Amino acid sequence: MRLTGARMVLEALRLEKADLVFGYPGGAVLPLYDQLYDAQVRHIMSRHEQGAIHAADGYSRASGRPGIVFATSGPGATNLVTGIATAYMDSVPMVIFTGQVATPMIGTDAFQEADITGITLPITKHNYLVKDVHELPRIIKEAFYIATTGRCGPVLIDLPRDIQAAEADFRYPQEVFIPGYNPTYQGHPGQIARAAKLLSRARKPVIYAGGGVVYSGAHGELLELAESTGIPVTTTLMGLSGFPGGHDLALGMLGMHGTYWANMAVNDADLLLAVGARFDDRVTGKVSRFAPGAKIIHIDIDPAEIGKNVRVDIPIVGDVRLVLSELLKKTAKADTAVWLEQITEWRRAAPLHYCQDPEGELCPQYVIEKLYEETGGAALITTEVGQHQMWTAQYYRFNHPRSFASSGGLGTMGYGFPASLGMQAARPTELVFCIAGDGSFQMNIQELATAVGYRLPVKVAIINNQYLGMVRQWQQMFYRSRYSSVELQQGPDFVKVAEAYGALGLRAQKPSEVGPALRRAIETDGPVVIDFRVRPEENVFPMVPPGSAINEMIRGESK
Repeated sequence: MRLTGARMVLEALRLEKADLVFGYPGGAVLPLYDQLYDAQVRHIMSRHEQGAIHAADGYSRASGRPGIVFATSGPGATNLVTGIATAYMDSVPMVIFTGQVATPMIGTDAFQEADITGITLPITKHNYLVKDVHELPRIIKEAFYIATTGRCGPVLIDLPRDIQAAEADFRYPQEVFIPGYNPTYQGHPGQIARAAKLLSRARKPVIYAGGGVVYSGAHGELLELAESTGIPVTTTLMGLSGFPGGHDLALGMLGMHGTYWANMAVNDADLLLAVGARFDDRVTGKVSRFAPGAKIIHIDIDPAEIGKNVRVDIPIVGDVRLVLSELLKKTAKADTAVWLEQITEWRRAAPLHYCQDPEGELCPQYVIEKLYEETGGAALITTEVGQHQMWTAQYYRFNHPRSFASSGGLGTMGYGFPASLGMQAARPTELVFCIAGDGSFQMNIQELATAVGYRLPVKVAIINNQYLGMVRQWQQMFYRSRYSSVELQQGPDFVKVAEAYGALGLRAQKPSEVGPALRRAIETDGPVVIDFRVRPEENVFPMVPPGSAINEMIRGESK
């Protein structure tokens, strides 16, 4: 079958069973968009390329399938860079098609030319500049394979305009063989047996679960392992939803803003089982004093992560779900009764706390607790980045897999709202909330037009403290309250902005207004923005100061 390069892309998407593309058209992708006109695949046009790629990221995290993006050359492609880096840091599978100037013009500084393969080389799992249309079917097949196997990530295909228009025979490969790329899925049996012995003998074990649990679909195996052994589980930010937050063995998140009892448990543990986590600096605090008395077992599909940041006693390279399945067959119940009593005592001694006066200023933590209550913990949640992100991790219990999306590794403000559109598109019958800050929300606020235009009924809860809250907190605590360039008091009226885009805008300023506002949003068949005016100088606690060990927490007092 003889096809143009542009038609090959759409035919390959059909064969890959892709059902949705996010994008923004432009001159260098006109052949691609012309073919899209008659294609069966659905397309959602964002109002900015960054909105498109974050939406594709949210779609992927909610569905487990690769997100797909189209963008034009030059500024269209460079506008994707932050979203590509976000996906790369958080191991999100994506296939990105960018337009490029015609091959004879590459390197001439032609109109809207940018070396996007060079720019994205450090932030993609792999990328391609297509120079021969005959190679395009193989390249697309490889791109999907690379993006979705091993440690997942984004792959970019740069398509010159003449390649899109050129014709060739379309033969789509059934299989892929890439020399040197052969991800390991099955863990080494001997290492698994060693790990099982250590787990069975431990008296103070902790399971430390990361995003790999979510991405591999290992939530069932992790739950079974925890329950069968009696070992408590703490998660990273990316690991939220990988283990039921309401379970008796759930310790919540660990690290810089983790729970007191999770951090104390990891600090005092004699065995740490790290599952699909990468020992990020926000988790470890001062690395030399992280889990000082623990033997460490590390399960990860990416061998480069093992031993990168901390010493590991038993490394196991493999898919988390498959390794845990084997580990379950060999692990006996540990004697953890005394250990669990100690953790319960830590919980009692230092619970998460805030002070909400029924007639006083609205506390952000109260808003998130009420959101959990009104949704029954069943909503899909995205966050932007900042204080509200940490309060969400602390006060919203994620009990269902793939119900949470946030920018972890890169910490991208502007991520959460477009990501919520992608989650809603992936799971249209479910309730989706974006918990945002007044600073972050304005970074991609234009995507309200996308939500309204494509009838994506996401609900946005803005935790509006009129500051860049996390930066203000650091300036207060470590820079003598010298608030430099963090005030947002001149921000817009979010209710009027929502209405201008055709969405419903609501506002709550008192504790008594929170429940009714949330209920009205949930009952509304369409996008809703709720402006929660909260206490301006509330801080996130506990907090591990920079350079400290994770047991050296500032517990703080709520104002």
